[in-house]
Amino acid sequence: MNFVEENRYTYGVEPICTMLSIAPSTYYGHKARKLDPEKRPARAKRDEQLRVEIQRVFDNNHGVYGAEKVWRQLVREHIEVARCTVERLMRMMGLRGAIRGGAFKVTTVTDEAAECPKDLVRRVFSADAPNKLWVADLTFVATWRGFVYVAFVIDVFSRRIVGWRVSSSLHTDLALDALEQAIHARDVGVGLIHHSDHGCQYLSIRYTERLADAEPRPQGLIVCAWRQR
Repeated sequence: MNFVEENRYTYGVEPICTMLSIAPSTYYGHKARKLDPEKRPARAKRDEQLRVEIQRVFDNNHGVYGAEKVWRQLVREHIEVARCTVERLMRMMGLRGAIRGGAFKVTTVTDEAAECPKDLVRRVFSADAPNKLWVADLTFVATWRGFVYVAFVIDVFSRRIVGWRVSSSLHTDLALDALEQAIHARDVGVGLIHHSDHGCQYLSIRYTERLADAEPRPQGLIVCAWRQR
């Protein structure tokens, strides 16, 4: 259309359209819509409205919803739209949800240069008594209101979650609150090992200081960590 507009006074609209194998009415319709947005096709107007709704649902669910889940949420809100339309518009908008087994939303950020505790467990997750080995981690879980982050501490002997917290945002206090619950729920005995990955939440000053202050040992829990690959 821009080529026709630029050369219409030199060659004429009809000859150019004939060479380009397009109907002259296509050019005139395009020009009329540029002058009056209300003359746009109904599909273009509908797409513009749907883009706003799609972006809203995508943002409200932390950017992890794909076309299928965005479409289902719109249907629940009584917004009539085909799944293929949602997929087409999300592709045009550059929106892409989390992919299982491939790209995913990380819950830990590893600092390769940071000094980290040694791995004392070496992938042997077993204990001969309660409160000998705790394993801490972070993950995210899908709910009806979107994805939420979950921090938890597990006693390896009983496989029981002894501390946990849920939050809509990822921050140091999330992991720290789960640890606090575990410490207050259990008697921290001599030789208890706290095992986690090298995520910044577990290597933060506040978290490591709380581990160091844990009773009854003056030096606190024995801390170890493993490096994520």
